[in-house]
Amino acid sequence: MESETKSHVDQLKSPSGYPVAILRFEGDIASTSKDAVLGAYEGLPRETTKLILLDFTRVDYINSSGIALIIQLLIQAAHAGQTVFAFGLSAHFTKVFTMVGITKYARLFPNQAEAMAAL
Repeated sequence: MESETKSHVDQLKSPSGYPVAILRFEGDIASTSKDAVLGAYEGLPRETTKLILLDFTRVDYINSSGIALIIQLLIQAAHAGQTVFAFGLSAHFTKVFTMVGITKYARLFPNQAEAMAAL
């Protein structure tokens, strides 16, 4: 049984002082998660949002449709010249993201502190 995907955006500053948008996801990410995933991303102001972190710390499960939504987000971000890092993935989903090529579009980190330090 899928749990509803929730998302919210936090705004922080990178160690060098640049604005960073953190998209925090919660629940399961599946085909029904389009608004939570792409809607949250598309709500970011493109002109000022150049650094984005995707927080998967509270995500329980991601199916193939959910992975497709994340890839769609990453492709849009690449076309917009945005840098995207992801963190908080389980070991299993870190392996899956690597296998499907997500690491071509986003670097993966174990936690927020390490992702922020790499900005």
